[in-house]
Amino acid sequence: MAGGAGFLGGHLCARLLADGYAVVCVDNFSTGRVDNVAELVDTPGFELLEHDIVAGVPVTGFLDAVVNLACPASPQDYLRMPIETLRAASAGTLALLELAKATGARFVQASTSEVYGDPLVHPQREDYWGNVNPIGPRAVYDEGKRFGEAACAAFRREHGADCGIVRIFNTYGPGMRTDDGRLIPNLVTQALAGGPLTIHGTGEQTRSLCYVTDTVDGLVRMIEGDHPGPVNIGNATELTVLQIARVVQDLIGVRAPLVRLPAMADDPRTRKPDIRLAERVLGWRPRTDLREGLRRTIRHFADRRDPAVADRGTRTR
Repeated sequence: MAGGAGFLGGHLCARLLADGYAVVCVDNFSTGRVDNVAELVDTPGFELLEHDIVAGVPVTGFLDAVVNLACPASPQDYLRMPIETLRAASAGTLALLELAKATGARFVQASTSEVYGDPLVHPQREDYWGNVNPIGPRAVYDEGKRFGEAACAAFRREHGADCGIVRIFNTYGPGMRTDDGRLIPNLVTQALAGGPLTIHGTGEQTRSLCYVTDTVDGLVRMIEGDHPGPVNIGNATELTVLQIARVVQDLIGVRAPLVRLPAMADDPRTRKPDIRLAERVLGWRPRTDLREGLRRTIRHFADRRDPAVADRGTRTR
């Protein structure tokens, strides 16, 4: 698994090991962390390999699947590392596809809802081609992921490769970095500290939040299936950023002020997946209630703060 020491990768490694698979976790730790897989290091069947997939993948032998999660996913990270992001999404993906081709493994590409850009179709269906600015600052991620999908389709047509594409919508949960820069880590860490809570733009832009174990379950079903995709994996419950901020405030029990910052360039105004295809071909739908998922996430962040603040986080309502 490439990018296996990232937030999502760490959870997926743990799930696959629990399901009886052996896992080779490959990560260059540009955004991944050893902490995300530290508890797995001594688990039989787990191997951790520090390596940059852009240089090729030094893995041989039989493989059931090659899973590509290797790409900075937070705007804060990919805007800081634009060229590295493009290389991971292009050369890295091609290297992994060659590995899958050589071993006959199923290839699962973790794509993203960002391929839809600032959508003109709502909710977003898999047959929608998107509305992406190809030269904006976010394009290094958006277009990189679109390239990855094109590469999967080309390998399937040219070589008969067994490729599956999942488009992952906003995922949150324990294991996210506090300095991740994305919505939930920002709001939770700021609320635990007493505020203020910062919001980019008006706060009326919408997001659909899927708890990490639900996203992982969708990925496992795609790994074990044979559908080529793309398939949306996300929660169809749509909330504004302001609504999400108020839920976080309520769960932590703070009434910190909301501070509006300038809108981010090309930030999508709406985001909501149509998940009927995932329900039909994968038998998948999210199961975790937002408030329950946020309680678990808040406890995770609170446990990593000083005892006084951690105590505040464990009293979530």
